[in-house]
Amino acid sequence: MYLEDRQRELTEAMDTQGLWPADSPWVRRAILDTVPRHDFAPDQLWAWNGRDQYVPVDRGRDPDRWADHVYAGPEDSAITQIMDGLPSSSLSCVAVVADMLDSLMLEPGHRVLEVGTGAGWNAGLLAARAGAGKVTSVEVDAELADTARARLTAAGFDVAVHTGDGNAGWPAAAPYDRVIATYAVDDVPWTWIEQTRPGGRLVVPWGRLGHVALTVADDGKSATGWVQGLGMFMPSRGTDQGREYHAIRGDGPPDRTVRVERDLRPLADVHLFFALRVSHPDIRITTEDRGEGVTVGLHDGVSSWATATTDQTGTVAAYEGGPRHLLAEVDAGRRHWEERGSPGLWDFGMTVAPDGQHVWSGTADAGPYMP
Repeated sequence: MYLEDRQRELTEAMDTQGLWPADSPWVRRAILDTVPRHDFAPDQLWAWNGRDQYVPVDRGRDPDRWADHVYAGPEDSAITQIMDGLPSSSLSCVAVVADMLDSLMLEPGHRVLEVGTGAGWNAGLLAARAGAGKVTSVEVDAELADTARARLTAAGFDVAVHTGDGNAGWPAAAPYDRVIATYAVDDVPWTWIEQTRPGGRLVVPWGRLGHVALTVADDGKSATGWVQGLGMFMPSRGTDQGREYHAIRGDGPPDRTVRVERDLRPLADVHLFFALRVSHPDIRITTEDRGEGVTVGLHDGVSSWATATTDQTGTVAAYEGGPRHLLAEVDAGRRHWEERGSPGLWDFGMTVAPDGQHVWSGTADAGPYMP
């Protein structure tokens, strides 16, 4: 009963916040009825202890807490695997799953490639729409692939689950009408586009922030499309995620005090935030509203960091360490965004070709969005 209560609460939250896609009513039905999320959740989940590590949440020992994690808020994922102390697989948050499935424009009968099977839940959702024998899913982790295959079979879904490198796709079953990735890539593999028919569609999480929907050109020589949202996904296995802020910052004094001429509170604006992710992809930005002011943290994952606190009057106290002047770099990115007319998140798009990719703003013919 508690599990059903938590499922209902999540459903109501999605309803209240208007997060179910109006153009894809099948998504709501599949998530609520056809492919229950808890059927694909392992008996052991993982939760941050608030201090220094992830700890197990066992269904057998504490079923209510387990259900809390399976059916947390619309924007909350459920961590299903830990490797080297960090999350390596999860049940993605319901809001982003729904948004990405809507962006995929999936129709019955479409042949689908999913890269990153994970627990198998998303593959089940795809199969519920596309039909039996239409979904091919690739998972790099053999144990995860075996478990997902068993779960999908038990749930009555005919999905071909293969163990392999998702970045290579699965050419044996190509061409596909749709391709969807459940892990983030900085560079969209050209193999995914090669394995998609002209006119086919791909939905891909991009780097640390955002997902894009691309349509393959009629000649198959490029794929172009728009940013769809701000979903955040784990990177592909083996990706160097760099050092965390606290490791770079250390305990010593800052290298320098920095004079900041402009109020930093606009950095919390989602549109500017995304634009900076495009123009300065290696700078990681966090903002925290403390009520009486906003604290901004920056680091490059290597050796440079910055922190700045803005009070309600706009006064800023800022400090930096390392060789780079990150606050100045971010301000240059902000000025570039302003000079370009302050484009919104959904004004950005991406074009991928065999020789690389670029992100643009406004139109695909505008050229790369670079400062």
